[in-house]
Amino acid sequence: MQHVAGLYVQTGGSYFSAPNVDPWDDVRDARTYLGPHPVVAHPPCQRWGKMWKGQPGNIKRGKVERLGDDGGCFAAALDAVRRYGGVLEHPEHSHAWAHFNINKPPRQGGWIAAELPGTGRYGWTCRVEQGQYGHYAPKPTWLYAVRVDPLPDLRWGVHPVRDEDFPADVVARRGIAYCRRAGLMAFRGGGRDSTPRIATPPEFRDLLIAMARSVKPIINLVVKENSND
Repeated sequence: MQHVAGLYVQTGGSYFSAPNVDPWDDVRDARTYLGPHPVVAHPPCQRWGKMWKGQPGNIKRGKVERLGDDGGCFAAALDAVRRYGGVLEHPEHSHAWAHFNINKPPRQGGWIAAELPGTGRYGWTCRVEQGQYGHYAPKPTWLYAVRVDPLPDLRWGVHPVRDEDFPADVVARRGIAYCRRAGLMAFRGGGRDSTPRIATPPEFRDLLIAMARSVKPIINLVVKENSND
């Protein structure tokens, strides 16, 4: 079974129990990963997402974060995927896509070329919802894959949150309009208990690992090409 490196994963999380997966958490610092295995990368998204400026309270006090200020995590993760093959995951509308000149994938799903012709890059990108793989919220996600063969046919589509998905007691107290403004993700996790929000559902984790395992080692590809000469 092909070994895989899980980069930027939660300490003690689901990747630590997955067979033949080498987990890299904050302690190991995934920015220092030097191969040789294909990767599943979950670089931090706080400084690339919708709230990259920081918490509203901090912004009011004049503390505004810098866009993309992640200590080089995304750049290192992108380099690892391009260098060793595998897949990188980030939230839908991540500003990292535009910053690193990755094409925006279609909302309805399907794989498209991640880079423009002539760039020398050969990645693929798509949009998929983790809610179709066990997350309690839709959690739309963008993927970037390199040398994954074949590219899997995922559970595509846009699946809106239904009124009945919100906690009944909150709907009764505050109304459905309030709930929809807050969003489904606001009602589980957060603060010191963010695991329900950020955790990768086991089925989705296994899908990403399987994608990385489909990457063929470059040395094998070279030998095969030479044998056909």
